[in-house]
Amino acid sequence: MAAEIESRLAAGLSELGLALAPAQVEALLTLVTELGDWNTRFNLTAIKDPAEVVDKHLLDSLAIFPHLKGLTVADVGSGAGFPGLPLAIVDLDRHYSLIDSTGKKVTFQRHACTMLRLPNVEVIQGRAEALKPKKAFDTVIARALGPLAEFVRVAGHLAGRDGRLLAMKGKVPEAELKGVPTGWKVLAVRPIRVPGLDAERCLVELARV
Repeated sequence: MAAEIESRLAAGLSELGLALAPAQVEALLTLVTELGDWNTRFNLTAIKDPAEVVDKHLLDSLAIFPHLKGLTVADVGSGAGFPGLPLAIVDLDRHYSLIDSTGKKVTFQRHACTMLRLPNVEVIQGRAEALKPKKAFDTVIARALGPLAEFVRVAGHLAGRDGRLLAMKGKVPEAELKGVPTGWKVLAVRPIRVPGLDAERCLVELARV
């Protein structure tokens, strides 16, 4: 199974055009193993099968890498650390803040950061709407935070004046695009190809007007 997972990850990284150091690949594989171990005790994510973790967590997270802006990234509602942890592993030049309010998920994130020795990650337990960061973020990501209007309400204040909100979606959310709150605009809706997945994926990029 380990060889199969390693091969699956290598193929996905190649398709995404990501050439990683061996230590980075090893860190991603360790993340799969640790998530599986913790899942048996704490039910962090509904995705249990290691192959599905590679496709639906690792590669799904890394597929948005080319669209990040600036040097500071907030991952809102990070859950068990996706997309923030895989992105931080492959992208040591940026600083990532992982934000979630659920204790067991935050505990896993902190464990993973310690085990993987990630100096570029800060784990924050709390609700995004209540956070008052000392400095706004260049990019704010959300993968499963609900409609775009809710994303803006909860996390819009975290983005700097020229910052971007990136919403990871399945099919293009036509109705949501029409309901973007006043003061914000849709810059782009980008189709995202995730290796190993047939399902539609897109990335909605929002900016202040």
